[in-house]
Amino acid sequence: MLVRLLYVSRAADAALNDLDNILQHARNYNAEHGITGALCYSSNIFMQVLEGSRTEVNRLYATILRDPHHSDVELLHYEEISERSYSGWTMGRVDISRLNTSTVLKYSEHADFNPYANSGKMALAMLQELVATANIIGRA
Repeated sequence: MLVRLLYVSRAADAALNDLDNILQHARNYNAEHGITGALCYSSNIFMQVLEGSRTEVNRLYATILRDPHHSDVELLHYEEISERSYSGWTMGRVDISRLNTSTVLKYSEHADFNPYANSGKMALAMLQELVATANIIGRA
């Protein structure tokens, strides 16, 4: 059974200085465990979607909850899926710096990137549009 999980968290200070290493570790882990997904990062906020087997995605999310690189972790959306949206990516990163704020405003009350203020479905729709319209850094 495949699932999709979307969460949001705040980055600890150490995470900001080590984002490239964190991404490389995530890509290696995800490749070994059949997990795919995408990450948006802006203004100290991570929004990440994970896809894979229910067991592996749940295990990874439990690890994220305990990870000192993350704080204020909130589950936004969780669903069973019939197919992956990010099957070719162990972890793609959306370059928010090249983002048109109207994309965020389309799904939010304000133009600043704050998925904490969105419903799970709205946050997932925003992420999918960001992936489709923004520059993707490393689709490994």
